[in-house]
Amino acid sequence: MSKKLPAPTSPPQKLRCAVYTRKSSEEGLEMEFNSLDAQRESCEAYVASQRAEGWILVPDHYDDGGFSGGTLERPALKRLRADIEASKVDVVVVYKIDRLSRSLMDFSKLVEVFDQHKVTFVSVTQSFNTTTSMGRLTLNVLLSFAQFEREVIGERIRDKFAASRKRGMWMGGWAPLGYEVRERKLVINEVDAKLVRSIFQRFLKTGSATTLARELIVENARNKYGKLIDKGILYKMLSNPVYVGIAMHKGVSYPGEHVGIIDRKIWDKVQAQFQESPRKRAAATRAQTPSLLKGIIFGPTGVAMSPTHTRKDGRLYRYYLSQSVLKQGSGDCPVARVPAAEIEKIVIDQVRTLLLSPEIIVQTWRCARKSIKGVTESEVRSALRAFDPLWNQLFPAEQSRIIQLLVERVDVRVDCVDIKLRIAGVTSLLGEVIGNSLTQRDAA
Repeated sequence: MSKKLPAPTSPPQKLRCAVYTRKSSEEGLEMEFNSLDAQRESCEAYVASQRAEGWILVPDHYDDGGFSGGTLERPALKRLRADIEASKVDVVVVYKIDRLSRSLMDFSKLVEVFDQHKVTFVSVTQSFNTTTSMGRLTLNVLLSFAQFEREVIGERIRDKFAASRKRGMWMGGWAPLGYEVRERKLVINEVDAKLVRSIFQRFLKTGSATTLARELIVENARNKYGKLIDKGILYKMLSNPVYVGIAMHKGVSYPGEHVGIIDRKIWDKVQAQFQESPRKRAAATRAQTPSLLKGIIFGPTGVAMSPTHTRKDGRLYRYYLSQSVLKQGSGDCPVARVPAAEIEKIVIDQVRTLLLSPEIIVQTWRCARKSIKGVTESEVRSALRAFDPLWNQLFPAEQSRIIQLLVERVDVRVDCVDIKLRIAGVTSLLGEVIGNSLTQRDAA
């Protein structure tokens, strides 16, 4: 009698398993065997125990060291999602569910991705399977507790932070220029503090943060992190109460543990200066510093150049500074600044030479005939020649008015300066010079 042999059983389907590990802080990651290694070892052991079910490890490692579970913006997690969407993973294995996410909303997004690609999620210390309704319920309960724990920890940290700030303690962050952090306390750096005091004093003298920022950029003044002290950084410095020994928390000030750099009287004057209209401050600054080429001078890249000045050893040094340098720092501009006296002398000399050139005299005469009746080319030539020796006798304000009238644009190149005259402006100047004499001639 023959026996019927049992039918051969088919081998289990291979399930590709990806192990994901995460640690919030970077502390201890440099150790030979760290928290990520411990998580991976437990997960790999679990996968090995399921070898009979067809589970096999994928070769890639998905480790996020130093990343919070409160966000999905993690490099290893992004790679894992990309491999899931590329159908390279069947099972995601983690040590605990909060290693994957501490946010219920974020986790629901991940579960949707898992469902779309038929991927199973497994926690080796919290046994459940997301393919069943009971597994989903268990997952949501555990995740709710994980999120609750995260929020409680956050509240505890915020309360501790607020209590420390009320005591005037420094609670981290970038130390302001003039201070260093030693043993978690702000300590004055005398070299930088000298610059800070100078900036506050100079603001009181100039009355303009824009002008002072231009001066500081010209002087290559930088904060302790190497950035040029531009207008934005300057405003933050001048309004930072840390400099008078105050600690701020949510708009409330408390006496700080640190020593202030700025005297309270100077601080109050600076804040009062800020209350004044910026237009009034700018007008006062413009009155103190005449700028012959303001609004008509441009750099090699076509960006306007603005007047600025600085004082050194009691002397005033004026410059024209590229607007791109003011906004972005000196990087792409081949001519970041030019000495004002030098470029103004070049423009004045060129204008005086051009006014006597035959070509400009003829163009001016042709234009002047339309508005000055009976004017001759000879009279135009004589008037322009007579004007030249009068230049040095004019007041600076009048010189500035005439240059603005005559010059349409000054382009500063790397190796030269291009000047474009306004013929209509030359004609207007001509009318001022010879208008009275022509009126008298016609009357006679």
